Amino acid sequence: MITDWTFYLVAFPAVVLLGLSKGGFSGLGMAALPLMALTIPPLQAAAIILPILMVQDVVSLFAYRKMWNRRVLMFFLPGALIGTIIATFLASRVSDAMVQAIVGAIAVIFVLKHWLHRKPAGQAPGEARLLPGLFWGSICGFTSFIANAGGVPFQAYTVGLRLPPAIYAASSTALFFILNWIKFLIFIWLGQVSGGNLTTSATLLPLAIVATLLGIWMVKRVSAARFYLIVTSVTFLLGLKLIHDGARGLGF
Repeated sequence: MITDWTFYLVAFPAVVLLGLSKGGFSGLGMAALPLMALTIPPLQAAAIILPILMVQDVVSLFAYRKMWNRRVLMFFLPGALIGTIIATFLASRVSDAMVQAIVGAIAVIFVLKHWLHRKPAGQAPGEARLLPGLFWGSICGFTSFIANAGGVPFQAYTVGLRLPPAIYAASSTALFFILNWIKFLIFIWLGQVSGGNLTTSATLLPLAIVATLLGIWMVKRVSAARFYLIVTSVTFLLGLKLIHDGARGLGF
């Protein structure tokens, strides 16, 4: 178990962001891994975060039970599984900095496109389609495994669908519930699951559950327009941060 108090100074806000993200404000959790990586190696941070995410998934899945969009999951999940498999075998060949830069660029471009080409208020929402789902799903699976940043590709696929906030949150929760269990089994295979890391995860877990419940409470009380303004704004800012961090890691 980690006993360094400086770790918990960054771990506590990181876990709160994870909770709000799992509660429905998808994208906020992207900052958790970079925060923890300020004091411990990124791979260890990911190993600590993953069990927390898995418990949060159960809480959110119960809160949003039977509310997810099956069509979205049906078209998105196969690509996400493919991306996860690819990431498992290429993780050692792709630097964290490169992944950060790519994910950040995707985030900024997708948000700008959404803001500049916003649909008229009376226009019907789009429909989930297979090919975009496979494309964004594969990116999601890859970036989720490498950098815990799968939320941005999921947002890129779903933002044009204009799902109600609770349906969006439920669909995101169901997707990452499946992916996180697969990632956990892969982490065991890679030897990244240890008693010390699991104990640290358990120490942070109560705060994570409270933050998740807070996110669920907030999502059910904001309008769809305000919800997506919050999600896209946070995604844009995180995208800029990831580009900055990735460029610095690549030596620019």
